[in-house]
Amino acid sequence: MNVKPDPAAEWGPFERPLFEDPGARALSRVGVVDVGSNSVRLVVFDGAARSPAYFYNEKIMCALGAGLSETGVLNPKGRIRALSALRRFQHLALGMGLPPLSVVATAAVRDASDGPDFCAQVKREIGMKIWVIDGREEARLSAQGVLLGWPGSYGLVCDIGGSSMELAEIQEGRVGKRVTSSLGPLKLRELPGGRRGRRAHIKQVMTDLKEQMGSQKDRLFLVGGSWRAIARIDMVRRGYPLKVLHEYRMTAQSVRDTLKYIENNDLEKLRLASGFSTARMSLIPYAVDVLAQLVRSFKPKDIAISSYGIREGLLYEQMPQRLRNRDPLVESCRFAESKDARMPGFGKTLYNFVLPLFKSNPETTKRLIKAACLLHDVSWRAHPDYRAEVCFDNATRANLGGLKHSERVFLGLALLHRYRNKREGTRFEDLYDLLDEKGKKEAEILGKAMRFGAMLMVSQDGDIGTLKWQPRKKQLRLILPKSVEPLYGEVAESRLASLAQVLQAEVTVDIRN
Repeated sequence: MNVKPDPAAEWGPFERPLFEDPGARALSRVGVVDVGSNSVRLVVFDGAARSPAYFYNEKIMCALGAGLSETGVLNPKGRIRALSALRRFQHLALGMGLPPLSVVATAAVRDASDGPDFCAQVKREIGMKIWVIDGREEARLSAQGVLLGWPGSYGLVCDIGGSSMELAEIQEGRVGKRVTSSLGPLKLRELPGGRRGRRAHIKQVMTDLKEQMGSQKDRLFLVGGSWRAIARIDMVRRGYPLKVLHEYRMTAQSVRDTLKYIENNDLEKLRLASGFSTARMSLIPYAVDVLAQLVRSFKPKDIAISSYGIREGLLYEQMPQRLRNRDPLVESCRFAESKDARMPGFGKTLYNFVLPLFKSNPETTKRLIKAACLLHDVSWRAHPDYRAEVCFDNATRANLGGLKHSERVFLGLALLHRYRNKREGTRFEDLYDLLDEKGKKEAEILGKAMRFGAMLMVSQDGDIGTLKWQPRKKQLRLILPKSVEPLYGEVAESRLASLAQVLQAEVTVDIRN
């Protein structure tokens, strides 16, 4: 009886590419609009659907929710600006040939007495259907946005907007309890009683939220522009070298130190140093008080900034479960290989070739090795003098999900060593210290192994030989098939010697028929 091979087994740990699936390709370009209390934003996602690139991203600060607590209606000037923004976004979408935009409105529109009238006007004049979501749904979508970047993650998601703040629990990749509150900076700014009254109000509301959510001492994921602004100031205070907000980590103590730093410094000078707008910076004093009480109440083990939120949650909502389960980093790198590498598919062969050097490493490292092998050749168009720098830049600054900052540096260093023996003398040296010495050495080993393996690249799935590594004996053995021997010339020999040197190993080469 003939048994058909299992496609999943054929691909091994890589699994079959999903971006070639029609269901995934249908999500390859999706436009969403978030009509918030403070801003109106259009994001168009493009690329590998599991880890999408931002094809277009534009935000207009409209302050629809300004004065809402006092008047009960949308800010008239903000309403005019929002209508103008939505007209522009609709025109852009038509020009890009997008399917109908997914448009959601949050706290300001749902709370304002003229919210339904605003939605009707948008439908009548622009042709957009606005979905007004309640606070619990907003919390769910924001949490799903976090899951887009951290599949299988756990903790508490806190999304702060202009007029509200939502909390959602995530456990094992699923959204659990969720609540909403009025702790948005625009509403807090309108409270009577000055800062003392505001702090008392925040404490009371946070106490109620804690009772509803229960103990949440895992990771705290912060979503929203005000949180990102505070994180940027934390970077300025610390002199942090990598200016990527997504996956930036803070401790409770660093949050307390930064809140004091904000209170003791001129806000305009901080704004200029951090690069935020005046409108955003004006809300920071109110967000500071909320964050202080949030950390004090829930006592998270650590704090992570998420650039993914409600808009990414809308994309996640449309994904089939088989796509949600995939690693966003690997899928993004796989897509980059298929689009830009000279020989798409060789990354899998290279991964299998270098893996014997990392047999004892945890899966968290092996996924980085997999990502590096997929990306090893995507920068070949860059000038040879700058390929190493381009690789490092791409890894450390690209919009990739599922990567801690230290992992970005690991990936960047591995790809740098793919094209360059030494890492000294680059403009990136201040970033290297985000990785410990063991990580730096492993990145160098990986980079030099890929540098050698690339010399044997003649087909995407041909037999390029096998590496055998005995770490205790410090013996490295290369077994080459006779058919590949012509590729093992002087340059290849030199690159194998460089790999052996960093391993402090003796090397032998066996040619077999």
